[in-house]
Amino acid sequence: MGVVEIGAARRATFIDVAVVRTPASMELSQRLLTIGSGIEELIDQHKPDAIALERVFAQHNVSTVMGIAQISGVAFFLAAQRGIPVGLHTPTEVKAAVTGYGGAEKDQVGAMVAKILRLASPPKPADAADALALAICHGWRGTPLSAPRVAGDTNLTPAQAAWRAAEQRSRSS
Repeated sequence: MGVVEIGAARRATFIDVAVVRTPASMELSQRLLTIGSGIEELIDQHKPDAIALERVFAQHNVSTVMGIAQISGVAFFLAAQRGIPVGLHTPTEVKAAVTGYGGAEKDQVGAMVAKILRLASPPKPADAADALALAICHGWRGTPLSAPRVAGDTNLTPAQAAWRAAEQRSRSS
């Protein structure tokens, strides 16, 4: 679970990140309770304006899809209780948002997350970097990059600039 603040000039600032792990041997209901409690704690601590979740639409590993769906259901429930809007983004969208390439590798995503958030090194474990990338993606997509620029919006990352250019090209086609 990653928490970032997105400024008016699309400057992302690191706030917090947490990875909740449970043993595979733990009963499913207890695993969901533990993960849900971790999500709830982060939501209540930071009171986000929006929550972003991974949208998995194609996956060969059914247990991975089921796990993500179950955890997403818990997160949706917690967000709905608090009136927080939820956005869904595919892994490809997230990778494209932070690296400029939807097929980027995990280490590339981690490196760009560190650069975007001005961190000394990529967040560890890789799940932490993925959560922050998802939060950055959602923050940047809240207002299309092709929207009129705001004062001070001259410091786009290479990924943001590539995204803006692609959006502009698609609109002119």
